[in-house]
Amino acid sequence: MEEQVQIMSKKENPLGYQPIGRLLMRFALPAIISMLVNSLYNIVDQIFIGQGIGYLGNAATTIAFPIVTIILAVSTLLGAGASAFAAIKLGEKQEETAEKCLGNVFILGIVMGIIVLVLGLIFLDPMLKLFGATENTMEYSRQYTSILLIGAPFNMLGVILSNMARTDGNPTLATYSMVIGAVLNTILDPIYIFVFHWGVVGAAIATITSQIISAVVLTVYFIRFSNMRLKTANFRLRGPICGRMTALGVSSGITQSAATILQVVLNNSLVFYGNRTAIGGDVALSAMGIVSKISMILLSVCIGVGIGSQPILGFNKGANHPGRIRKTYLYAIAAATAASVIGWAACQLIPDVILRLFGTGNTDFTVFAIKCMRIYMLGIFTAGFQVVSTSYFQSTGQPMKASVLSMLRQLLLLIPLILLLPMFFGLDGVLYAGPVADFTSAVIVLVFIIYEMKKLNQDCLAEQGIPADSVS
Repeated sequence: MEEQVQIMSKKENPLGYQPIGRLLMRFALPAIISMLVNSLYNIVDQIFIGQGIGYLGNAATTIAFPIVTIILAVSTLLGAGASAFAAIKLGEKQEETAEKCLGNVFILGIVMGIIVLVLGLIFLDPMLKLFGATENTMEYSRQYTSILLIGAPFNMLGVILSNMARTDGNPTLATYSMVIGAVLNTILDPIYIFVFHWGVVGAAIATITSQIISAVVLTVYFIRFSNMRLKTANFRLRGPICGRMTALGVSSGITQSAATILQVVLNNSLVFYGNRTAIGGDVALSAMGIVSKISMILLSVCIGVGIGSQPILGFNKGANHPGRIRKTYLYAIAAATAASVIGWAACQLIPDVILRLFGTGNTDFTVFAIKCMRIYMLGIFTAGFQVVSTSYFQSTGQPMKASVLSMLRQLLLLIPLILLLPMFFGLDGVLYAGPVADFTSAVIVLVFIIYEMKKLNQDCLAEQGIPADSVS
């Protein structure tokens, strides 16, 4: 009897009939909060470290950031892919397959988290040198990164299950679990840094404690309260399910993987060219680290909108409702673009106010950090359009296009520009690489979208019974 009630409730999934604006707000707002909270784990550490230790401590968190992006790359690949696959299957009324997907991605998350932990600790010092650590920052970097690695399995599981909770129809749970962790991190950081005087070690311990709590809350939900239940019978990995969800998640994984490669190239370029100026490499690295965190906040809002739209897009793709797909995409584009434009304006108008949150440094640091924010973030207002467009292709079962667009800005454009422009313009070349990559990638994404919208409009006409060739 209980199973019949659950099946009946699943047949009336609100993704298929509720107004798009209401659905997008319901799913995107919790996703935005979750993404912001996930970003704030590292940012809160950087704020308190900057106030308690100084710019060398902040430089250490910048050096450790590629580890964070590696963990996010794997967990986002698995989580976003599984979420998209499960949403499509729910739209096709294949609830059992969606539950198998949940069990498979749960096991994969644990296994991959342990692999990242073990390999990270084994190759810690060479890895930190590759990421830009110097004699001044190596010890801070080693202390901070080694503890972050211990929390990798929990961090990974939390990100994966947050994605699945949204597809399960409970986006607020993902938000609550992340908020609980963020609040705990914010409370523990000053205690460990200023009261116990544990420095960067305390900041890292606060972060992984919060990640563990988030992962536990989400796991309990899927065992006891969810529509898609976490069952041991579904823990056996199935090739077709793993392959399909991985293919759908590749674009998200590529985005984060490219962020890792980008951070490594960026860190080393800043140290190399910064040491050839009066500013110095450590100051340049610390300043860009703060700017990168601000960029991450703005991108988190855009990614949150994209993630919030994914269950709606995926379900209606499976249910063959092109009109709802088009409306969801347009609403998501409007919301994400508005957020990125507001963020861009703040970076251009009040960079000094934003930077003061991260502590004060010497005059050279402050001047360069303001310049860095204004130039590097000059094209950030295009982020909303690009991120949501990539999410659209991923959610509608077009992994190849999504993968290409995911690689475009960071891997295919920004990294080569960071290597090329400083040869002619020195340290300023590193900064100008950002807006050049932003504007170029936005134009290319627009070409993809124009073609896609033409096809989607034809599908909408067919849905209404209107022949496409009858409309001029």
